[in-house]
Parts: sequence; C-alpha cells; structure tokens
Amino acid sequence: MLPQRRREVSNNGLLSLSSTMAGDIVVIHVNGVLDATTREQFSDYLDAAADDHGPHMVLDLGGVTFMDSRALGLIVHHWQRSTTAGGHFALVAVQYPNSKVMWVTGLSERLPLFDTLDDALAAFAA
Repeated sequence: MLPQRRREVSNNGLLSLSSTMAGDIVVIHVNGVLDATTREQFSDYLDAAADDHGPHMVLDLGGVTFMDSRALGLIVHHWQRSTTAGGHFALVAVQYPNSKVMWVTGLSERLPLFDTLDDALAAFAA
C-alpha cells in the first residue's frame, strides 16, 4: 500500500510518531520510549489520528525501545475505541524485550498482534 499522508511529531528525541494511510486504515509508526515522559504526546497523537481518520488503526511498535503500563493502557483504550466504533485495530512488530508489560499483564493473549503490516491488513480483509 502506498502512503497517502505522513505526519511527524517528536519530543526531545524520546519519541517519534508518524502516520501513513493504507487505504482507509491509519498506520501509526512508533519509535522510542512509551512511558510517563511521553504519555501525553502519545495520547494526543492517537486521539488526533482516530479523529482525523476514523476507527481503523494499526500501531507499528517495531521501533519501541520501552513500554510501561500507562502506554499499554492507552493502547487498550484505543483498541476498545476502535472496535466499539466498528473499526479494525492491530499491533504489528511488537518486540517482547521492549514491551514485556504486554506479556506480564496477559494482554498479549487478547490484543490483536501481527508480525507485519501485511499480515494485519490481510486479517482485516478476511
């Protein structure tokens, strides 16, 4: 899928967020730390993406270097927001060493995790 639009936000080098479109699905690329220092930036970006593009969302977490429980809570909130609105939601490229909280809480068994963006998009089409 070709990107239609790209937005970037950065916070002192701790977190970089960008988005592209895959059809009507916003794909948010997350690079850096997801913790209390970047929570507001991450939350604002996810809210704006959902408001601008609708309920279909994929979070590419391949560039995440650390995730805490607050960030995981935001992800769960957007998963619920997306699915409640009839949208598709997925997480791709999640790295266990950098996102252990997802496994410790058991949410790795509940959240829609995919290895690649293509895998997630194929699941949406099915």
